[in-house]
Amino acid sequence: MHETGENVTVKHGDALALLDRLDPGSIDLVFADPPYNLSGTNHQTCRGGKMRACNKGEWDQIDDIHGFNRAWIEACMRVMKPGATIWISGTLHNHPVIGVVLKELGLWIINDVVWYKRNAPPLMQRNRLVPSTELIWVAAKSKKYYFDYDLARRINGGKQMRNLWEINAQRHITSHPTEKPESLLERIVLIGSKEGDLVVDPFLGSGTTGVVAKRLGRKFIGFEIDESYFAEAENRISGGMVIDDVTAYAEGVSTYPILGTQTSLKLADAVMEPARRARGARKSAKN
Repeated sequence: MHETGENVTVKHGDALALLDRLDPGSIDLVFADPPYNLSGTNHQTCRGGKMRACNKGEWDQIDDIHGFNRAWIEACMRVMKPGATIWISGTLHNHPVIGVVLKELGLWIINDVVWYKRNAPPLMQRNRLVPSTELIWVAAKSKKYYFDYDLARRINGGKQMRNLWEINAQRHITSHPTEKPESLLERIVLIGSKEGDLVVDPFLGSGTTGVVAKRLGRKFIGFEIDESYFAEAENRISGGMVIDDVTAYAEGVSTYPILGTQTSLKLADAVMEPARRARGARKSAKN
């Protein structure tokens, strides 16, 4: 076990074994990016101007994909609070199986989010469409779950947020082949949890979920079985910024330090909005 800072823990090892050590009903939000089972297929892509096979390593090759996904999702259910949600990212190679498992285990499926990557890499084969999306299941143990609808609407310019999210892919920031952009995780963590809540990522990879959870004042536990990715995640999270009080921090409008992407700017505005309203109310009271 490695403590990377107050309320943040990352562990090197197998997710199933480590989930078993957590207390039942202790987790507020789970984000999981499990193996896609894409390696070993005949898919090819373009990377660095060269044609390359979509081989992500041994960790992405699962013999019993149904049994594997059922085991870790069931382990997550044990540690989730009654109002917790689980967000599971994937592609067509594992998304249908995960959907079946969620139904088998009696989870309440809330949404399937389509993450559209406008900057997705080209596919060198000329026999199929270019994959430009990933799919994210959102599910809960019961119909009474935490979801910050008002914040989601503010992020979306005052309109209801749809399940189609256009966020550019983040590539080559880390060594992990399926790294997720921080702006994607910012949205999930802000909508799916409150400050002080406990977030878990059983497949930590290069640590994006931990970086974002720490930044936004959440407690965090992450597991990673690959030693090199674990070391990278530990370093990233240790060096990550902490906002002790997101609402109070929002008073410093011009200094909000989340990534300079359009998505992150919208997130910053959404977090800052309550503070702006409070300032306006105080001014009105003085007048």
